[in-house]
Amino acid sequence: MLTLLALAAYLSLWPVPVDPVAWKALPAPGYTGPYAANDKLGQQRFIALEGGQGPEHVLAAPDGRIYTGLQDGRILRMQADGSGRELVASTGGRPLGLAFDAQAALIVADAIKGLLSIAPDGATTVLSDTVDGSPIAFANSVTVAPDGRIYFTDSSTRFTPGRWGGTEEAALLEVLEQSATGRVLEYDPATRMTRIVAHGFSLANGIAVGGDGRSLYVAESGRYRVWKIAMASDRLDIGIASTEASVLLDNLPGFPDNLTRGRGGRIWLGLAGQRNALDAMGERPFLRKLVLRVPRALWRMPRAYGHVLAFTDDGAVVASLQDPGGASLAITGATETDERLYLHNVDGKALGWLPRPAF
Repeated sequence: MLTLLALAAYLSLWPVPVDPVAWKALPAPGYTGPYAANDKLGQQRFIALEGGQGPEHVLAAPDGRIYTGLQDGRILRMQADGSGRELVASTGGRPLGLAFDAQAALIVADAIKGLLSIAPDGATTVLSDTVDGSPIAFANSVTVAPDGRIYFTDSSTRFTPGRWGGTEEAALLEVLEQSATGRVLEYDPATRMTRIVAHGFSLANGIAVGGDGRSLYVAESGRYRVWKIAMASDRLDIGIASTEASVLLDNLPGFPDNLTRGRGGRIWLGLAGQRNALDAMGERPFLRKLVLRVPRALWRMPRAYGHVLAFTDDGAVVASLQDPGGASLAITGATETDERLYLHNVDGKALGWLPRPAF
């Protein structure tokens, strides 16, 4: 009896880092319509990283080489087939999103270090690690607008990867809590100033420039949607109806992650995992606290399900590539070149890719 009482007290009272907020998820759409199940990712091939892990984002350079950041802080550059691998830089953090600016510098959203610039000779500069006097806690994805301004996501102001054991744990805590502390930031190279464009995202993730050059697409992982927001917005709260923000893709079948521009005007989006029991716990904050008190070994994890899709600027889904067999790694996005589609992943030891006829 005492053991049961102790267990009940532990499951009810043991402190956890989240203070969950109630929210209601729409019923998951399932794999129908534009998301109809298929096995197109089953044809993927792999480039071994030889000790590296977690090519969470892939950037294709104009010269045909590709860049990716790894969990140990290294950023690698290689030929399209994975050969000729070389070290670009080691940030000492966790490089996630990558982009080039007009001066051919590599811009990096580093989850621990902030927004970085890496010159062609490897010299690394911190462009921004604070905004309005507060730390940039979880820089995630980055894109460069036509006018040179840099836009990037700060996934959570509550849970930092450096404190909470890495990006995956910090992201999990942000989604479990649902306090929606993610935001979109702008860095202006001309003034070297950083400002808040929009806030109120439940794990702000991927970001891309809209086809009109005046808007941004932002993946909100924790609520299964992609937003379209005005670049010119200032401290926009997406929780309040506004003409400056609208949902482009809603109620996705998985957690939306990286956004990348592909060929023919389409935008690629990775879905990093299927919807799961979190939906049912949305209106029951106490259950989300209880989950964190249960040993991780007892968690019932959803099966692996690789999924990337492509959509147009008007929100029409034009491609959906899946691996229902569970052989794929945790796919976070896709990068399209003339010949290949590279498949990002957050924790694998290889980089997946598909030859063009397969997609």
